[in-house]
Amino acid sequence: MGRKPRRVVCAVATLVAAAVLAACGTSSQGVEPTERPSSIGAPSPQNRADAPNTPPRTLQTGAERNSSGVVVSGGGSAPYNYGPTVIREDGRYRVWWCSQLPGAGPAGDDVLYAESTNAEGPFAAPGGAQAAPVFSGSGGSFDAMHTCDPSVIKINGTYYLYYTGAASDDHAHGNAIGVASSPDGIRWSRMADGQPIVRPAGDEMRENAYGAGQPAALYLDGWFYLLFTDTSGRAAGWNGAGQFVLRAKEPTFRTDVQALEDGGFAPVRSTRSPRTRSVVDAFSADWMWVDALEAFAIAHQTEHGTTITFWDRDFNRNPYQPLLVKGTWKEGPGLVRRADGHAPISVGDPCARVPIDVYRATRLTQVPQDVPTDIARFGLDVEGVDGCGTRDRALAVLDGFAVPSPERTIDLLTGGKALRVERRSVAEAMAVRVLDKRPAALDNVDIPVAGWVKPGVPAVRAAERPLGFLLADGRLWPIGSEEVAKLNSSRISDVTTSRWDSYPPGPNLTALR
Repeated sequence: MGRKPRRVVCAVATLVAAAVLAACGTSSQGVEPTERPSSIGAPSPQNRADAPNTPPRTLQTGAERNSSGVVVSGGGSAPYNYGPTVIREDGRYRVWWCSQLPGAGPAGDDVLYAESTNAEGPFAAPGGAQAAPVFSGSGGSFDAMHTCDPSVIKINGTYYLYYTGAASDDHAHGNAIGVASSPDGIRWSRMADGQPIVRPAGDEMRENAYGAGQPAALYLDGWFYLLFTDTSGRAAGWNGAGQFVLRAKEPTFRTDVQALEDGGFAPVRSTRSPRTRSVVDAFSADWMWVDALEAFAIAHQTEHGTTITFWDRDFNRNPYQPLLVKGTWKEGPGLVRRADGHAPISVGDPCARVPIDVYRATRLTQVPQDVPTDIARFGLDVEGVDGCGTRDRALAVLDGFAVPSPERTIDLLTGGKALRVERRSVAEAMAVRVLDKRPAALDNVDIPVAGWVKPGVPAVRAAERPLGFLLADGRLWPIGSEEVAKLNSSRISDVTTSRWDSYPPGPNLTALR
């Protein structure tokens, strides 16, 4: 059994026979029951009663990997580092995680930040420090002392941070989930008037009094999805383990909220509705939507590493057998994801390969209670995937890629539409990659053409605004790079900010790569 950390108040220790949640500000830990389940956190693949009785497929894997040592750490003044969330964006690996730095805020958990252009580092914060605190306790409200377990996504240019907050070290069922927003992932402002957006449901008062926390967010089909722990949930396990799902159309989950129940998603009056269905018997899980597999992938710790459990879009069935990312661990994983919480796309083989990488706390150091410290990287590739087998799947997987078009030009795919580009060199400069062959699923298929980049189209820019192509339909498509404009023989004009803002916006092409 785990021991309650004296200072590390958000750590998770999950053992095979008995899982214990050591939580933000929680005075009571999970206790060992008289009867133990045969396994923790690795449910057998299943179908819902109303789902097609199709057995889960076994996925092929390869390219197993792990870092040679620690890749992310807060340095000597940070006694523990765990609970990471990782975004692959603009050629960078951006990591936020839970730690504690003296002087960063109230004497509790903080969210630290660092980034690198390499998956194994070196990681550093802007300015050169090994890590920087970017979000700390508020000094009041539900998150007065502790902010931990970050999950970051970026939607329509805004970053959202979902986190566990606690007011002190010692109050049962006090953990709750909050949300903050940022223009850059570093400067954060609390949303929802600084109040929690998810509190413990209070369905069952178990000895594990952690409450609600450890959120993981993603964005799919116009919905914000939130996966989280609630040890007081009705469907939580013998030790409080369980992962529950809410979704809403806006990031604070204050309106139009739906909860995943036995019959699927159903409208609920509030985020404290009874937790009647858990999708994984685990603590501290992370997840992503895998476009190439058309499935949710939930990462959670089991005996020999990180298990990946798959659910279909409606949570009716497990379409694939679970995978195991092997390796040592001491606390839950953070999946490497795109900014919207979707799985990264393989640049070299986007239609047939899915990279799965996790960062997780693995090493112990000689501090009180042997708390988890420092974060390492582990991963593998799913191989032989039919990721471009249908039109819709191909458009999702190849978002940001370019393919030959029927017009003997290049189609840059974005948002389910095509930007037709006449010069291949221009497409190569904007796209993730230009494929030599158009996928069969896109042949003889009507893909809407959102715009046409002809040689010499005007390019305009303004102060604090990116350079953009002004296309024939009057819309401005931000490209950011003068090199792209030069390759297209486009004349660059400077305009006022108000004039730039007056153009109807096209999709932002600056973030495709």
